[in-house]
Amino acid sequence: MTTSASVLRPSPLTPGTGHAPSHHGELLQGVFLDADGRPRAGLVTLPVDTPGTRADFTPLPGTPPDAVAVVPAGRTKAARAARFAVALCAERTGRSACGGTLRLAGGVPLGLGMGSSTSDVLASVRAVADAYGLRLDAGTTARLAVRAERASDPLMLDARPVLFAQREGRVLEVLGPALPPLLVVGCLLGGGAAVDTLGLPAPAATRAELRVYARLRDRLRRAVADGDAALLGRVATASARRAQRVLRHPEFEAFVALARRTGAVGVQISHSGSVAGVLHDPAVPGAGARAEATRRALDAHRIPYTRTFTVAGESNSRHAKGSPSPGCRWTAKGCSLH
Repeated sequence: MTTSASVLRPSPLTPGTGHAPSHHGELLQGVFLDADGRPRAGLVTLPVDTPGTRADFTPLPGTPPDAVAVVPAGRTKAARAARFAVALCAERTGRSACGGTLRLAGGVPLGLGMGSSTSDVLASVRAVADAYGLRLDAGTTARLAVRAERASDPLMLDARPVLFAQREGRVLEVLGPALPPLLVVGCLLGGGAAVDTLGLPAPAATRAELRVYARLRDRLRRAVADGDAALLGRVATASARRAQRVLRHPEFEAFVALARRTGAVGVQISHSGSVAGVLHDPAVPGAGARAEATRRALDAHRIPYTRTFTVAGESNSRHAKGSPSPGCRWTAKGCSLH
């Protein structure tokens, strides 16, 4: 006979921690056909290691599972994601669902198109899962992220470049093992003003638009397969130019022109924010000098410079490495030069 003392009980919940990276806007964004021939909004992001988000979840047993307090206040998407994660993790482990306190820390600026909300959401989901002793797979995490924020960036995936359906949380295509190596000079367009990403109009899905995006998708696929930074730069510039029909950054043409003058292979932007980058091929001799010339040109055009970083082209690792410039401090309004 089994006594009550021998009945196995779940161990008590302990505080959990989660981390998530950000990104540096998109290389390509538009409308693409999925495997069934249906048009889907999709994007390919440019990875960057920092800034990122750390989340700490302290469960409070006995409290209602929807009672998740978030610090700083106002991060409603993160709190919502934590509640969804609590319900899922409790179901999977057989432990009780409870509320708790969610604390977020990190330097991802809000509203600039660097995936701040997805970084918050992903770190929160991972913190809750850690408290329950779980590690959730990328597909499950993506579905929770889309539930919490309606559209999600692919920060839960590994470093391989993917075409990601952000409103569905699924991969439309793995483009290859790694992006070509890049040297990126980052900046802010539009004065660094925040953008209401969910307020932007949905991309058109006309036959003409689908043909254009299909060509850009094919060229990006070839750029990844061949390690062709120049072709990638042309794709990113074309996508950035199309986004100006909505974003209308007043300095965009000057931005493209200075990139051309300093020997860059192209430019990339956030299609839902103000962060942008001038793309150089590090394999071409003198890339460092050209990057420095780009920084000076940005200063001359009063376009705030933020950082210079590399995309190393290494598979199986988060492969964008760099840090803010010594003269840049990220704030809620963007890069504060000092």
